Amino acid sequence: MSISYWQAVRATGGDVPGDRPLDDLTAELVRMLGESDPRIREGLAYPLLTGWLKRGVYDELLAGLGDGIVPGLRFGLGRDGDSSVIRRSYSALMLAEIVGRDNDVQAMSESTILEWGDAATSWYVREFDHRGWIPEMGWAHAIAHGADLLAALARSRHFGAMELTVLLDVVADRVLAPTAHVWRHGEEDRLAYAVMTALHRNALDTSLVEPWLARLGAGLQPPRTRGHLADEWPTSEARNTSAFLRALHLQLALGVQGRSDLNSDAELFAQQPADRADLILAVLDQIRAESPWLYRSTSRTPMPAD
Repeated sequence: MSISYWQAVRATGGDVPGDRPLDDLTAELVRMLGESDPRIREGLAYPLLTGWLKRGVYDELLAGLGDGIVPGLRFGLGRDGDSSVIRRSYSALMLAEIVGRDNDVQAMSESTILEWGDAATSWYVREFDHRGWIPEMGWAHAIAHGADLLAALARSRHFGAMELTVLLDVVADRVLAPTAHVWRHGEEDRLAYAVMTALHRNALDTSLVEPWLARLGAGLQPPRTRGHLADEWPTSEARNTSAFLRALHLQLALGVQGRSDLNSDAELFAQQPADRADLILAVLDQIRAESPWLYRSTSRTPMPAD
């Protein structure tokens, strides 16, 4: 259909048109998620699909909708610098909305959510294109949208301690992976929020989280040859790691809130994560070790829980 058709649908309230089957309408909108023109993907396809999702149009069709989105995560995977990232990124963002809807209506099977989780994490650690804003194409934001997908999965009742631990490992893999891109569009905040979402589940023992933090901290230590730096430091990935740890510290210290459009978030984010005080200190240990000449050494005196 022409773009004017979809503009008319949006302008008249975004109701599902009755002149074509829902499957056909959906397939066309999913294809439009990969359009390089932001007026099409962000102005039409994404808001219409998410609007129908929130109205319950797809509540009996969530599995099929998600299965139709997942192949987009693999589209052009391995490329960097072309327009293929748009489809991958917006497929992740849309899948996050689908998982989020299931978290509210609880319609999906465990096996399907876990399959989507496998596809999501496989894509995320192999995504090379870290660009946030692209001239003429608008937001690509694969790193941020992938973080949103991890956060949606972290909310899922189908993700227990083992799956949440895997999500943490995926975050570390993503943050530490060599890259030429320094994040500058809030990617570290979105990733930290995904971790905070997992921590709010209170299913992760501190004895597992602290070694994970130490692994990130190790990425902040420059490699030395005979006591001297072998290459320029910090690398892009080291800067991203530093920014992520600082974002995580701030979110632990200030606290985060859930999304107002997700009913299940009210309970999930009602209280601070368990062991929050210990986690703040553990994160600070890694931040301090990055520049030990700068920060004062402090004892691990527990902080107030709230």
